[in-house]
Amino acid sequence: MDRPAILAEGVTKSFGDVRALDGIDLAAPPATVLSLLGPNGAGKTTTVRILTTLLEPDAGRAEVLGLDVVKDSTRLRYHIGLAGQSAAVDPILTGAENIEMVGRLYHLDRATIRRRTDEVLERFGLAFAAHRTVRTYSGGMRRRLDLAASLVGRPEVLFLDEPTTGLDPRSRMDLWELIRELVNEGTTLLLTTQYMEEADRLADHIAVVDGGKVIAEGTADELKSHVGGEFIEIHLADRSQMGAASEELAGVGRGGPQADGVAGEITLPVADGAGALIDVVRRLDAAHIRVADIALRRPTLDDVFLALTGHSAEEDGSGADVAAAGNGAGRRRGRGRSGARSASGRSEP
Repeated sequence: MDRPAILAEGVTKSFGDVRALDGIDLAAPPATVLSLLGPNGAGKTTTVRILTTLLEPDAGRAEVLGLDVVKDSTRLRYHIGLAGQSAAVDPILTGAENIEMVGRLYHLDRATIRRRTDEVLERFGLAFAAHRTVRTYSGGMRRRLDLAASLVGRPEVLFLDEPTTGLDPRSRMDLWELIRELVNEGTTLLLTTQYMEEADRLADHIAVVDGGKVIAEGTADELKSHVGGEFIEIHLADRSQMGAASEELAGVGRGGPQADGVAGEITLPVADGAGALIDVVRRLDAAHIRVADIALRRPTLDDVFLALTGHSAEEDGSGADVAAAGNGAGRRRGRGRSGARSASGRSEP
């Protein structure tokens, strides 16, 4: 079995009284996508900062490409890339100058820097704005530039911390396609996200993180199997009939109807999807309850997260990762010109 490209064993990290990581374990084989799925404050960003040498763990062991993130941090930085939650680009420089600066930090020769700058700007649809100062870029353009900069060093392992935040739907889909291309070329990716669809589409393996721990892991299908069965979603034409509809459906399904009065929707977990759907339609019709729409669907990762934690993955968490961000910034400033990496995963001058 190949050595994992990313490995964490029993990693802990605290910020004062806040326990950001509480013994987290992770492993990602080479050329795969590992997704950390969880709400804000779950520990995702703290994990990324430790794996990219921005923070040191309090306990446990973490390796990337077989290099210890503490003992071998300097060597490791030349093999990884990181795009953080906020675009870490210099607004005074042009787009091309931002990319070239990162190339110099990777100690690439001038010809290679020029070639790769043109390549990544073209790949992210920024070639037309290569010589404009970044202060003139839109938020989405800055995000794409930051992602482009994370690739100029051709990293073997790429860390993307909620990379599609702030991107429009088209740019998000373009990034998904790029991630698939990178993995096909042999890159290993760790992707943190709050978006169920993103993890579902991209990840080979998903680790569900909450409260600084991995509470479940597996493929998307394996995680969905924990929920089991299917769901019937019913949208009523008249929301005033929600109570009557819930009463009519009380004996159907595995856990009883879950009503959302604001949306005028009832969700019913069922074991026998097709049979239950027919039963639901008959019951509501007999009770003269008008239905605007009804559908049968499989469990989603959102259902998985809700079943595991009792809350949605897109809800705000405890804020532990905010503390991690502040701590990481302070550590970078303290190290001055020693080669600490910036928020985008690149060495600071």
